[in-house]
Formats: sequence, C-alpha cells, structure tokens
Amino acid sequence: MLQNIGFPGLMMILVVVLIVFGPSKLPELGRAVGRTLHEFKASAKELVSDGKEEASEKQG
Repeated sequence: MLQNIGFPGLMMILVVVLIVFGPSKLPELGRAVGRTLHEFKASAKELVSDGKEEASEKQG
C-alpha cells in the first residue's frame, strides 16, 4: 500500500499535516515521532536478543 503513494502523495500528506497541526507544532510532533520510533527499535532489539539467549540456553 505504501509503495503506491509516490512523491505527489507524500507532498499532499505533508500539506495536510501542515494545515492540521500548523508550523509551530511540527517540530514538537517530529520529536514525539522520533522518540516513539527510538523506543520501539530499542524494545524490538531487546526482544530479539532475549529470544536468541533463550534459544542458546535450550541448545546448550
């Protein structure tokens, strides 16, 4: 689904977000999205490493 958006679609989404949130809220929104992605990636890495540790404990 996301592969079909293209550049014009992304520009349209950006314009709508700019209209809805306004230019003053965009940096705050960007920071919040960045923090959320960072936390998600950290949690995913932790889960993967825990799974690998469990698998190695079961084998050995």
